[in-house]
Amino acid sequence: MSLPHRPALPPAHLLLALAVTAVWGTNFVVIKAALAHLPPLTLALLRFTLAFFPLALFVPRPRVSWGNLAAYGVLIGAGQFGLLFTAMRADITPGLASLVVQSQVFFTILMAMRLNGERMAPYQIAALLLATAGIATIALHTDGSATPLGLALVLLAALSWAGGNMVSRAAGSVNMLGYVVWSSLFAIPPLLVMALVLEGWHSMEQGVLAADHWTWAAVLWQAVGNTMFGYGVWGWLLSRHPASSVAPLALLVPVFGLGASALMLGEPLQWWKILSFVLVMAGLVLGILWPRFRKVLA
Repeated sequence: MSLPHRPALPPAHLLLALAVTAVWGTNFVVIKAALAHLPPLTLALLRFTLAFFPLALFVPRPRVSWGNLAAYGVLIGAGQFGLLFTAMRADITPGLASLVVQSQVFFTILMAMRLNGERMAPYQIAALLLATAGIATIALHTDGSATPLGLALVLLAALSWAGGNMVSRAAGSVNMLGYVVWSSLFAIPPLLVMALVLEGWHSMEQGVLAADHWTWAAVLWQAVGNTMFGYGVWGWLLSRHPASSVAPLALLVPVFGLGASALMLGEPLQWWKILSFVLVMAGLVLGILWPRFRKVLA
């Protein structure tokens, strides 16, 4: 059975979604700064450890199965961020990573269509095609800023993110802060095992000892801003709206990501990057505002 078609988010929910995309976009620069001292899987481990403790002492566990919490924690923690951080260490730039990971939009919509019977309206298809053209423009002008391994890892991270979106929707209407906090518990064991096997205890220890106060601030921001606020709000939105209405907004992340990388890391904005901004924004405007324009014109 198809879900009711709700083409536009309420203004307050739209503002929340935009705030999340701004946090997620600028966070790619923060990640790069933290990776200067910390190995990637160690960084992910610290991020989700701080997201769980000490808040779990004060935030009650949501009324959702342990299996659902575990699935979300593993997909988002070990899947999305373990892979993404590994790719960003040396195989892809922050700006390009912020772009490629947005393929989660398409993975999410495809999963929703198959699992929940959601259907995309013609204007939404057109909006996604415009945004895809923007993504393709950047992908064709990487200038050697990504390796095949880096691209593959980020695409797998995007697939994990999409799976997490589906799991959070299945949880229904729950306290999303509690959901993010308690699901983080299940990200810790796989990340710890992956870090010990792939990085080794010595590398983990040396990274922690070499970290300065800016590195620890970046780690804290991963837990508070990006994980608790970002995924708490995003999961809350996905539990109340069709994925085809919420997921395309994440296409703003590369706009913030590339902009922050240009301002803070000096990444040049060539003509093709500007063109990609135009295409992505055109897709977003069409997808978000067309239903209202249609009502005005009717």
